[in-house]
Amino acid sequence: MQIKRERKEMEIPVIDFAELDGKKRSNTMAQLHEACEKWGCFQIKNHGIDEKLMEKVKHLVNTHYEENLKQEFYESQVAKRLEIKGHTSDVDWESSFFIWHRPVSNMEQIENLPKDFCSTMNEYIVHMIKLAEKLSGLMCENLGLERDHIKDAFSGTKGPSVGTKVAKYPQCPNPELVKGLREHTDAGGIILLLQDDQVPGLQFLKDGEWIAVPPSKNNTIFVNTGDQVEILSNGRYKSALHRVMAEKNGSRLSIATFYNPAGDAIISPAPKLLYRITSVSKIT
Repeated sequence: MQIKRERKEMEIPVIDFAELDGKKRSNTMAQLHEACEKWGCFQIKNHGIDEKLMEKVKHLVNTHYEENLKQEFYESQVAKRLEIKGHTSDVDWESSFFIWHRPVSNMEQIENLPKDFCSTMNEYIVHMIKLAEKLSGLMCENLGLERDHIKDAFSGTKGPSVGTKVAKYPQCPNPELVKGLREHTDAGGIILLLQDDQVPGLQFLKDGEWIAVPPSKNNTIFVNTGDQVEILSNGRYKSALHRVMAEKNGSRLSIATFYNPAGDAIISPAPKLLYRITSVSKIT
């Protein structure tokens, strides 16, 4: 696959959830369907989540990074390798940790997380799960499936698996020499991203070109669909390749919540989306 340079004139689709109720619903559903089919990512505005809560989550994550992780990162082997070798293609310029929420939380085992951080994140994640399940229902409706098909497929015996990757992409002295996060697709299901409102860096591949995702103004939620949604939709909905560029002019915040299949869930294409089963005798 030949990848071209970044193309800035293409804009990531924006879905207005306020228009799901009323005369514009069919048009909004069509926009969502097209975004899932052609992009594998989109932004949601008017999602109904309290902006004060979202601002508090970002503040707590930034404070935790500054007080506990920043110095550690710049003293890490990643930073030293960039300084010594001058180029690092096999590491990510990233400081991150992972919080499990469902089926079992691990927050109490993570060092230096104050009670306010944990209680705020628990409140936030309830809204993220509701949003993910609302999205999964809308996707099912667009695909002609039962509304709970994705949720049921992801549930296994203990319900869908939910976790949050909390990351900072620190200010980098030589961003041309290293990626914040190397290109990849997400292995999971539906990813809901609360990101920086100032510092860019996230890019998605579309039609052979890297499209820059702008910083999220007004606490829009950025969404991308992962490999399991692509499988379940029989390829109708895309799991797009993406990456994070290192930045010289600031540190980027990323709080990505993953709504994934349970560990014992078996994901396969929805039967309604399979091609018609036939036999050789019927086509000869």
